[in-house]
Amino acid sequence: MADALTIGDRLAALRMRRGTTQEQLAERARLSVDTVRKLEQNQRRTARLTTLNALARALDVETSVLVGQPTVLEPANGADPPSLLALRRAVTPLAEIPGLDAGEDDVPPPSLPQLRASLRSTELVRRRGEFTRITSVLPVLIADARAAVRALTGAERASAQAVLAEAYQVAATTLAGLGKEDAAFTAIEHSVAAARRSDDPRLETMAISCLSWIFTKQGRIDDAERVAVATAERIEPGFRSAPVDLSLWGILLLRGATAAVRAERGDTARDLLSLASAAAARIGTDRLDYATPFGPTNAAVAAVNAYVEMGQPGRAIEHAQQVRDTSSLPPTWLARHQVDRALAYADLGHDDRAVRALLAADRTAPEWMRYHATSRHLVAELRGRERRRHSPVRDLAMRLHIEE
Repeated sequence: MADALTIGDRLAALRMRRGTTQEQLAERARLSVDTVRKLEQNQRRTARLTTLNALARALDVETSVLVGQPTVLEPANGADPPSLLALRRAVTPLAEIPGLDAGEDDVPPPSLPQLRASLRSTELVRRRGEFTRITSVLPVLIADARAAVRALTGAERASAQAVLAEAYQVAATTLAGLGKEDAAFTAIEHSVAAARRSDDPRLETMAISCLSWIFTKQGRIDDAERVAVATAERIEPGFRSAPVDLSLWGILLLRGATAAVRAERGDTARDLLSLASAAAARIGTDRLDYATPFGPTNAAVAAVNAYVEMGQPGRAIEHAQQVRDTSSLPPTWLARHQVDRALAYADLGHDDRAVRALLAADRTAPEWMRYHATSRHLVAELRGRERRRHSPVRDLAMRLHIEE
């Protein structure tokens, strides 16, 4: 099922529902009336996330409500598809409700090696952004990990808790990527609880990093920055710290920088990016810890993203041209970088280059593109500016199930 409503359509409907004029909304959001008008008239199909966040706050809704989520895998009645419903049930099982016999004890527990192998087998799928596959395998992984935690004792139980904590984190990022931030928050709560009972103290740090991203998706920008920066300060590495600790610290700094950019605190964002870049330079190589990249390349593409969001497309392109080798980035991270380049080129009026960057993102992570709202809105906008009846951007719009 394809998207029928644009950002402008949703903006106008929400504004009128609240009995607010375009001028009043612009004043509350501290934006120009021209910005509101062009969005509502669909003269622009995209906007900076800082703009969308400001409009969402002024309308008292979450940003995801304004942006909308693709429904290409949703049944026609609007209910969650079976795989997503199964993931919701895995995150909030009946067994957690007192007095209900959910039959969890009937699930045979796997061995620890089997459990760890199952977790590792999800890594390539999630790095590729294959939502349909990950929502199918995660409920089984979470149920197996819960069964192992119940059956094992001592050190083995702590190891099973570590797998469970990481599985919940994967569930949280998947749910947030599909616009289910409420369920994602619950998954992160479970992840933090499991991490604290595990034999891997770093897992709690990764859970907080995920939480910061979920807060950002919800439009809770101040909270996103606060939890990331406070945790980074708490775990700040020393001179002899292991590279993995520098990596986790840097990941938190980038989460905080993203939130600061969207809160329009440019100086804070630049300070955090500078610290992250220094940590990356000290590590000297690109790492992939807990399925999350960090190193010189990721710090560089984060700077590109920041300049796009700050409305400085020229600087974004300058920084992007300095990123020579992106082979260390997981497919979804690389696709996000290619979308950032496309956004910058579109802002500069270089539509052909923007389309080429979007096509590269689609080749890199095609299923991720179907669910990434910013990419879809940019494709719709570029298609609207395309004069030719047949063109690459129109073909891309068809692949993404974007209606005329």
